[in-house]
Amino acid sequence: MKLISYQHNGIDSYGAVTGERIVDLREVFANRATDLKTLIAADLLAEAAAAAAKATATLPMSEVRLLPVIPNPGKIVCVGLNYGEHVRETGREITEQPTLFLRVPESQVAHGDDILLPPESTRLDYEGEIAIVIGRGRRRIAEADAWDHIAGYACYNDGSIRDWQTATPQWTAGKNFWRTGGFGPWMVTRDDIRDNQVMTLVTRLNGQEMQRTTTDKLIHSIPRQIAHISAFMPLAAGDVIVTGTPGGVGAKRTPPVWMKAGDIVEVEVDAIGVLRNGVRAE
Repeated sequence: MKLISYQHNGIDSYGAVTGERIVDLREVFANRATDLKTLIAADLLAEAAAAAAKATATLPMSEVRLLPVIPNPGKIVCVGLNYGEHVRETGREITEQPTLFLRVPESQVAHGDDILLPPESTRLDYEGEIAIVIGRGRRRIAEADAWDHIAGYACYNDGSIRDWQTATPQWTAGKNFWRTGGFGPWMVTRDDIRDNQVMTLVTRLNGQEMQRTTTDKLIHSIPRQIAHISAFMPLAAGDVIVTGTPGGVGAKRTPPVWMKAGDIVEVEVDAIGVLRNGVRAE
């Protein structure tokens, strides 16, 4: 099942995607779940799938404005340096524990929205990734149990302002400029993607392939990421883990490739779909 968050006639809602149309699930679960995060937290995904299967999708995708898959996550935890090729191109070493940093919700845009190039920099870079949305939260999740805590998966572009990111040893500023990261177009629920299924991730800039990898090349696996993060803080339904980008980022090319106004960047995951964003000067 593909689940989206969107705005229609000025009202925020969420629904299931069938072809080019939407089943409005906010109407179905009006008294129990006002948004997608609440639906996940209430353990209503199976009921939502049954409701979507019985309902007729009447709302055209073309009539809504998509929102980031989870517009209001409690936490966005990003895993850096998690593919060997990317570690090598940065001149760093593989670490025993995952390298982590946080993003804030305001740094994200939805599929179809423009990523913003701020006036403070010209070094806007792409990072195609796969995002995990947490379903059942808790602290100290064992690796063996980690798959059971996943609600679904989405495409992610961890857009980065490189000069701000590298100005200090801490990456927060460069990873959190307003509306620089893409999250969408939808969440594919866990029941549609096998646990440990090898997924192919591709990033394209103006139609040219810039990154390609498969998830079997992750240094720290998805269960490992969940176990490690939940060891020091409880994970909650609707939290997002962004699992890492492969080699081929613009900053490490010769010459460097920076995204500019008018560009189109796409992140495609074969089991999920295509996240597409334009780039616009703020």
